[in-house]
Amino acid sequence: MVGRVLAILKKEIYHIVRDPFTLLIALIMPVIMVIMFGSAIEFNVQNVATAYVDQSNTPASRTFLNLLGSSQYFKLTPSKSISLGCKQMETEAAKALIIIPSTFERDILGSGSGQIQVLLDGTDNSAIGAISGYIGAVQARAAQEICNVKGAPPPVKLASRFLFNPELSSKWFIIPGLAAVIMAILSILLTALTVSREWENGSMELLLSTPVRPFEIVCGKILPYAALGLFAVLVVYLVARLLYGLPFVGSHLVFLAGTVLFLVAYLGLGLLISTAVRNQQAAVQMGMAIGLMPSMLFSGFIFALEHMPAGFRCVATIFPARWYVQIARDQFLKGSTFFELWQPFVALSVSAYIVIQVCVFKFKRTLEK
Repeated sequence: MVGRVLAILKKEIYHIVRDPFTLLIALIMPVIMVIMFGSAIEFNVQNVATAYVDQSNTPASRTFLNLLGSSQYFKLTPSKSISLGCKQMETEAAKALIIIPSTFERDILGSGSGQIQVLLDGTDNSAIGAISGYIGAVQARAAQEICNVKGAPPPVKLASRFLFNPELSSKWFIIPGLAAVIMAILSILLTALTVSREWENGSMELLLSTPVRPFEIVCGKILPYAALGLFAVLVVYLVARLLYGLPFVGSHLVFLAGTVLFLVAYLGLGLLISTAVRNQQAAVQMGMAIGLMPSMLFSGFIFALEHMPAGFRCVATIFPARWYVQIARDQFLKGSTFFELWQPFVALSVSAYIVIQVCVFKFKRTLEK
């Protein structure tokens, strides 16, 4: 058995070495994807173009505007009137308009509270919550400084600390989960394309005519691409640590175990695609649908699963990417033990076992579909 598996393994290694397209995908695509996703995706809203109309023009209003402009979140532009400010928003020259009424300082000094009107561009609803939060934080700080100016005791101060990601860096959130996306695409595409190419060239018929059993064929074809997948994870790890400065506080052994289980599951999916689809174009289309979409949408890579409807959360549990993202992100930022991550490991083990068993069953020694 071992000899036959090694023979299939040797055949696949020769095929990989002779195929520059396979090597290009395996060696170059992980680097490109890590740099593109790590640099392009940013959840923290910064340099928001903001117009303001200061009808008060008092020390209190200037204090508020100075604090707003000194942050990295807003880029302030004065507007002569409210109508001109609204015009800036209509032409998308500004995403927000702040209107400070003429009675702002008088209201604060008299009743202890003042009103500021904020108009936000609702076409970009993804940034509205962040902008509102930033303005609220600046408003609270400005109120404190204005109160201190008039001699009142400072309000109660709340000190907040963000665990595991102190600076709320989007890169620290995105890059660990990126390993799942890269491996899902690589594993499915490489195995599906390779085997479908063999069907097209007729070499699969020769392989099925040999005494090699289906389980040995599956093992021999999975092992070399598992090595390429591990190399892709190593690339993600090195770029994350060296280029983006991500920490790794967990166990490399736990991370490796989760990676191997995830690779086996998705390499098996690639083989299943090749048994159902025997031409490369259809294999690419099905591989992208099965590998890319679920790993992007149902894994928690970008969109938090907790905010999805219950039905979608149940669907997400089917895909191995959902569990691997949890392991990868935990090992980079939290460092839980293997026993604390028993649920995702059990889910990955069950997925890998089922996929391999189905592969062996479908990979019959027959030329019939």
